[in-house]
Amino acid sequence: VQLQASGGGLVQAGDSLRLSCTGSARTFSNYTIGWFRQAPGKEREFVAVILYRGGSTRSADSVKGRFAISRDNAKNTVYLQMDSLKPEDTAIYYCAARTKSGDPERIQNYGYWGPGTQVTVSS
Repeated sequence: VQLQASGGGLVQAGDSLRLSCTGSARTFSNYTIGWFRQAPGKEREFVAVILYRGGSTRSADSVKGRFAISRDNAKNTVYLQMDSLKPEDTAIYYCAARTKSGDPERIQNYGYWGPGTQVTVSS
């Protein structure tokens, strides 16, 4: 499955952005989709995940209460609504499709990745 993330940009602290991750496969609804981010000089980290067919969601403690993940399988799209953005949220955001069973927060369980979209939050 090919993934394309979009919606990034330059915003001020406290602003909102909505990222979109659109997939090419007709079987998109069968994939658990995760959002990850990588800040300069740091390792890629888990942000949020939504299980296949619009099941349960999880998010990292650092974004709980501010970010929400959702999906519209009819549009082959997963969204990441980001509110109350902070400068520390600045990173390249990637969406990925899980290809291995196991912990949906582990990067190693994801085999399909999109090219990423830059989010920059100024103070």
